[in-house]
Amino acid sequence: MAAKKPENLSFEEAMAELEGIVQAMEQGSLTLEQSLKQFERGVQLANASNDKLSSAEQKVSILMGNDPETPVTPMPNQLD
Repeated sequence: MAAKKPENLSFEEAMAELEGIVQAMEQGSLTLEQSLKQFERGVQLANASNDKLSSAEQKVSILMGNDPETPVTPMPNQLD
């Protein structure tokens, strides 16, 4: 089965695949050619994920009636 285009994956699917790529590359068992293909796929996944995050931030800003130029305030860490 062919891999889905990164832009067709959900954010969570893209991040899970990206994590798998990082783990495979860290193990060092891939050939140079395989590593380059995985790296290329990882860049595509990261770019698509970044686009999804930017879109989500923009939607939240619009829904909250904020100026799109206003920086988004990070949520406090609930694990502290």
